[in-house]
Amino acid sequence: MEYKDYYRILGVERGASADEIKKAYRKLARKYHPDVSKEADAEDRFKEVNEAYEVLKDTEKRRAYDQLGANWKQGQDFRPPPDWDDMFGFGGTRATGGGFAGNGFSDFFDSLFGGGYRRTAGASGGMFRQKGADQRASIRVSIEDLYHGASKTIRLAGGRTLKLSVPKGMTDGGQIRLAGQGGPGVNGGPNGDLYLTLHVEPHPYYRLDGRDILLELPVAPWEAALGAAIKVPTPGGQVELRIPAGSQSGKKLRLKGRGLPGTPPGDQYVVVQIVTPPAQTDAHRDFYARMQKELPFDPRAHLGGN
Repeated sequence: MEYKDYYRILGVERGASADEIKKAYRKLARKYHPDVSKEADAEDRFKEVNEAYEVLKDTEKRRAYDQLGANWKQGQDFRPPPDWDDMFGFGGTRATGGGFAGNGFSDFFDSLFGGGYRRTAGASGGMFRQKGADQRASIRVSIEDLYHGASKTIRLAGGRTLKLSVPKGMTDGGQIRLAGQGGPGVNGGPNGDLYLTLHVEPHPYYRLDGRDILLELPVAPWEAALGAAIKVPTPGGQVELRIPAGSQSGKKLRLKGRGLPGTPPGDQYVVVQIVTPPAQTDAHRDFYARMQKELPFDPRAHLGGN
């Protein structure tokens, strides 16, 4: 079916006020009324204007219609979203062969609003049930929270607190959906959902790259030159890592499966960083002087010109 741009039909902007919409409708209704207009398509235009006004004059219908967004253009092939009936409780008897029963409105109108409102129990005044607005917030977590899983308590606007679980294996920027914790529903409709986006706090020594964990590991010059077995921290506990002899700063060593849990799990990468001991005494300085004489080493030889 064809999408109907009700704002375009009435010649108003999407942000038009109720008074502007009413004024535009009255002007067009007079122009295209079949008893007055001499234009060949007056009757069709009159029905179209009435249909547009039927939706835009009603706060709830207009809100529901606006949920479709502004990306649709008049005449484009359209099908309502699959969850439309769950989000907006419109329903009722539909006319055989399309069109809103008894009012001559289009298939487009019928597909969205059916034969009337879905009424709530009790005196609802005929208003439809509508799901509340989804809401979004953020929560700060640690890398350990993502590795082990964690329980959190958050405080929302208005002082409301919620307890939630952060499943292990989630990543930075991941979302947790809390069903029914969003905005309140309209006329007995279900509450919206709350979506929490995870933001990882800076860590003293870990960094995240997706599910992989990076750690810069300080090593002494003799450990790098001669090789060493060093205990390395991981979120799951310390492990022993063998530093190969002759390692240079920047060398990356892999601890398979020691990143964030998942299918497959991430890895932890250890980046060697050689730390030079300070020469704080005469004995230290003499030691470095002997190294300079006894080790024929030029760290800039590859640059040339030295």
